[in-house]
Amino acid sequence: MAQKFDVCIRGDGMVGRSLALLLARQRLRVGLVSHNAPTDPANDKPKDVRAYSLNSASRDLLSELRCWPSPQHATPVQHMRVWGDNGGFTHFESSTPDGLTWIVDVPVLENQLAEAVRYQAEITCLTEADSTSISADLTVICEGRHSATRDALGVDFEVMPYQQHAVAARVRCSTAHRQQALQWFSQGPEGLEILALLPMGGAQGDTASLVWSLPPARAQAVLALDATAFSHTLEEASQGVLGQLTLTSERAMWPLQLARAQHWTGQLTDGSAWALAGDAAHNIHPLAGLGLNLGLADVTELARVLKTRDGKDYWRTAGDRTFLRRYERARKAGLLPTWAACDGLQRLFVHPNPSVQALRNWGMNGFNSLAPVKAWAMQQAMA
Repeated sequence: MAQKFDVCIRGDGMVGRSLALLLARQRLRVGLVSHNAPTDPANDKPKDVRAYSLNSASRDLLSELRCWPSPQHATPVQHMRVWGDNGGFTHFESSTPDGLTWIVDVPVLENQLAEAVRYQAEITCLTEADSTSISADLTVICEGRHSATRDALGVDFEVMPYQQHAVAARVRCSTAHRQQALQWFSQGPEGLEILALLPMGGAQGDTASLVWSLPPARAQAVLALDATAFSHTLEEASQGVLGQLTLTSERAMWPLQLARAQHWTGQLTDGSAWALAGDAAHNIHPLAGLGLNLGLADVTELARVLKTRDGKDYWRTAGDRTFLRRYERARKAGLLPTWAACDGLQRLFVHPNPSVQALRNWGMNGFNSLAPVKAWAMQQAMA
């Protein structure tokens, strides 16, 4: 006999688990389908080396779910320093001890969400094989950018590849990071390079998460370097700001793209509904570190519209088109400014024209001197 759920969530990453926990609090019966095969203990996957920059809205959500990491694994950023490709510079400074944003260790956050799911009685964890014998009023697809379920539905997923790959790793710094997030835009022989070093290990830490966006051939060459040569290359690119750097992890690499689904919601042949969330719905460049924030904003909005079932809409199912239209309209509108800003900034710096280069660096320096404009920009980024 088929298992019946109010909501089936396909994908048990951070977005899927967060949504499952929020919906379980509404007493909705949730089936959470893992999109990964169980790991063979004899052939463990490499440790995830990513870190995310999370804003106050994401912190509030994860704190509500009691999954916000300890201070050692959620480092507040007090200063953000950004260098242009020819003398441009801007600096943001937090006005409170809370920081501008928080750099969160991905494996730690994933583990805390998994532990919370394990103790939530309203959530049933399922494998892909189990999912063939279940039914739900609403299926939410959180399988990431390569979602097989989204593709099987025939959703038009518009992808614009950037001519860049991201290289990620962890490094130890001979100089304490002093809660600084650092970023460099530079023009290499093969095109635009964007290097970010994000503080980790708490306020007094000396480790950093590296995200280095490079032209594909350059990324492959950097990845092929041995650990010592890689560290020296990184020290040069970071202008020695954090001193001597030592690689402390494996390195990961993936292609970068701008992408967005044409439709985020729809109906299935059996009359139930589907919705997209997180990277299954949208991808942006990591230069602003906003990817997970956007996914968690999807989670918050979808949970909010379904919460109205507690009031006048009590008679509607979780898959009612009224809810899904509200969700899709709100999130497309909320995503657009960030989507456009990140793409515009990447395009501005990738432009090779010397006049454009001079203009963008002049703009960075001018922006750095305008305190009211900087304060507004910080408020928007932190929200």
